[in-house]
Amino acid sequence: MTHELKEIIQQATVNQQQGIQNVLATVVDLDGSSYRKPGVRMLLSSDERIIGTISGGCVEKEIQRRAQSVFENNKPKIVTYDGRYRLGCEGILYILLESFYLTPEFIHAFSENNIQREPYDITSFFQKEDEAHGNFGSIIQFNNQQVFSFNKELDTEKTDQLATFKQTLQPLFRLLIIGGEHDAVKLCTQATQLGWEVDVITSIKDPKELTDFPGAKSVIAQTPEVIQLSHVNNNTAVVIMNHNFTYDLRWLIKLQEQNPAYIGILGAAKRREKLFNELFEFSPNVSDEFLDKIHTPAGLNIGAETPEEIALSILAEILSVIRNKEVFSLKKITGRIHN
Repeated sequence: MTHELKEIIQQATVNQQQGIQNVLATVVDLDGSSYRKPGVRMLLSSDERIIGTISGGCVEKEIQRRAQSVFENNKPKIVTYDGRYRLGCEGILYILLESFYLTPEFIHAFSENNIQREPYDITSFFQKEDEAHGNFGSIIQFNNQQVFSFNKELDTEKTDQLATFKQTLQPLFRLLIIGGEHDAVKLCTQATQLGWEVDVITSIKDPKELTDFPGAKSVIAQTPEVIQLSHVNNNTAVVIMNHNFTYDLRWLIKLQEQNPAYIGILGAAKRREKLFNELFEFSPNVSDEFLDKIHTPAGLNIGAETPEEIALSILAEILSVIRNKEVFSLKKITGRIHN
């Protein structure tokens, strides 16, 4: 959800500079089931623009209408939306509407926190009642203990009797692509559409520019023996797509020093055993945990043929791994999709 909040903050900053008011809508509670869960947000602006979504698109206009009083008097409130009669979702959403004002100090702290790839906490105070008004609002706290309120009306010393919704948001999920061919560009494009932070490493024999990979955060040309990797942890996936067996092996040896959540390697299934045998020769003490992270050929078996389809299958496999989900068709589910 960090990428959604990042987009909201970017737009809210632009709105403030243009004298446009902002109201933040946050789903803070839910009775039953819904398309999206507590913690999702959207930005409403006084020029009637909407950034983000808290449902499948049916709720947003209604919430925008009910937010008009917040634009007029800056007083936060809780509204409900009963999807049982309108959406078929069998749930009631509790939505906090609050004025959203960003100080320069907050914008700087949020930017620095993203650069350092640190998690952060958001706590919302509310009352579980439709059209309820009160000392409601949200605060955000970073790892350096800096705390900021989303709205200037909130008195944090008078929230003891209120319900709270607290969530910890992780830094943007990171995808490290090792390769610079056409299929790597397609993977980069789709990953950025998911809100992932994408870094690309190409061969020094065929270096590429940032403009070659739309949406990427960085593009460098380097060898595995020389490069210094950072932030390759359980919030990172690595996809090796060099189309070169030797180069793939060199990168696997290098990645043993890191702890990614997923390592995908392009190539035919028949080269997998050879790749593992060579890896054992160079690194006889390679751990089972590291081997379990390796997925080759990368991607789910969805019949992908084109570079775009292959990218989709790889991203779907990464999601299934980081969400710890067994892959099967949703039509086989008879109960709720989400626990």
